[in-house]
Amino acid sequence: MSGEASTPGASPRAPRPGTQKSSGSVTKKGDRGAKEKPVLVLPPVGEEEPKNPEEYQCTGVLETDFAELCTRSGYTDFPKVVTRPRPHPAFVPSASMSEKPAQDDQRLSASCSLNSLESKYVFFRPTIQVELEPEDKWVKEIYIRGWRVEERILGIFSKCLPPLSQLQAINLWKVGLTDKTLSTFIALLPLCAPTLRKVSLEGNPLPEQSYHKLMAADSPIAHLSLRNNNIDDHGAQLLGQALSTLRSCNRTLVSLNLAFNHIGDAGAGYIADGLRLNRALLWLSLAHNRIQDQGALKLAEVLRPFELTHTEVVERRRLLLEKGTQERSRSPSSSRPGDSKTDREKNLLLQVNSAALAEKTDKTQTTKTPKGLSKKKEKSGGESVRKEEKSGSGQSPTQGTPKKEDPTKSGKGKVTIPEQKTSKGKGPKTGNKEKRSFLLESEQLVAEATETVSPLLEPVEHHNGKVFVPGNKVLLHLNLLRNRITEVGLEGFLATVQYQAQFSKSKSPSKGPVGLLRLSLAKNCFSPRCPAYATIQELMLPRAPVTKAKPREEETT
Repeated sequence: MSGEASTPGASPRAPRPGTQKSSGSVTKKGDRGAKEKPVLVLPPVGEEEPKNPEEYQCTGVLETDFAELCTRSGYTDFPKVVTRPRPHPAFVPSASMSEKPAQDDQRLSASCSLNSLESKYVFFRPTIQVELEPEDKWVKEIYIRGWRVEERILGIFSKCLPPLSQLQAINLWKVGLTDKTLSTFIALLPLCAPTLRKVSLEGNPLPEQSYHKLMAADSPIAHLSLRNNNIDDHGAQLLGQALSTLRSCNRTLVSLNLAFNHIGDAGAGYIADGLRLNRALLWLSLAHNRIQDQGALKLAEVLRPFELTHTEVVERRRLLLEKGTQERSRSPSSSRPGDSKTDREKNLLLQVNSAALAEKTDKTQTTKTPKGLSKKKEKSGGESVRKEEKSGSGQSPTQGTPKKEDPTKSGKGKVTIPEQKTSKGKGPKTGNKEKRSFLLESEQLVAEATETVSPLLEPVEHHNGKVFVPGNKVLLHLNLLRNRITEVGLEGFLATVQYQAQFSKSKSPSKGPVGLLRLSLAKNCFSPRCPAYATIQELMLPRAPVTKAKPREEETT
């Protein structure tokens, strides 16, 4: 009985461990629930996620800052910041050929493994490639290619890119930009370091073609590449208006690449209209487009003396009036005291450069009488120029203060002279360095030339009652490779090159070349043996910086 009693006694005890087990299981479930509670709490934490990136202070290390900001913004899988790969060294023919089969065998055996296949596909994963300075290891350029850049990523860039004090270029290739994200990207640019001067947005077609927003008056971009963006004539019209209009002009953009687009004759005409009053752009590429003879003739026309329209003539007279009223308001206060007069003369001497001294004899002949200054201003036009200045409103600003016109005259020379000063100083060096000097040092020089002088105030000529300005001689490089230009359009460029060659010969040798230094017209709809094309090549050959350096090197040797 005791055994039987023990058995029933054991029976009630049996459920106790069961209850303990069940309770243990409950506690385990409770532990799991406790562990799962933070996961359940994540949504309210997610509401605070936008505040967390703002609290983070960037360190200036792009890899660390970008990863931390992406984590705080809720990204679990985000692109990594890697160093831009360099091309492999060239094959050395002198290497022993016996080593090649062994290397090939190793590559074949390694390619069979799963790890090697995965490592090869790492190349196609989204990354942010950076190019570093060789010494200080600062981020110099950023390359993003082949993955979509959303607005949230641009928001992260707006926090981690400004601390990069040596950032010079941002390259976005096929990143799926939209008109909205482009506006966000443009708002990001002023936040970056002042060293950021180059932007490349290639392979990003936009429905509204709002690329002209990158060329606003306050834009810091000096080098802009918009290749392969399906830009048509409408987009070219917006870009031409961004280059210059009657009342506004871009003074920072130095090079513009519009190759591999859909720009036709109308679009080339809009670009040519932008070059009429723009005196900052030095390098323009319209290669691989749909430009025919009509667009080519318009581009060639603005590079030699062209006729001003009626609205441009009216604007020129208005500028002359404003200039005269400003000088009249300054002349009484500056002419009464003798000290200010001497200071003014010193400033005149400082503003006169070496190129202006070459024309000193002409200036002495034209500054004998107060009216002689108006003759000097319109000297190239002859007596008809003086008649227009008398009948129009251009005489009043020139008669009030004849001496005050000299610094503006020297300032007018700066429209083309600053580039020549750099070429003069770097003439004995190689042509590549001479060409680079135009693009690297031109931003400051062009700014000095365009701040004070408008192209409408340049010396004009008169023919048959029409007003002609000298044309755009600031553009140094024009690329029209692989378009649809025939011999008809080629004649227009021949006239332009002949005029610029004669103009450069008439000037002092110290000024150096003026106008185009390189003109690419190959692969168009004309024969390479065309006489006009051969003449253009002969005239452009001595003007190219690379070819000019060769005889100088031979002379030194």
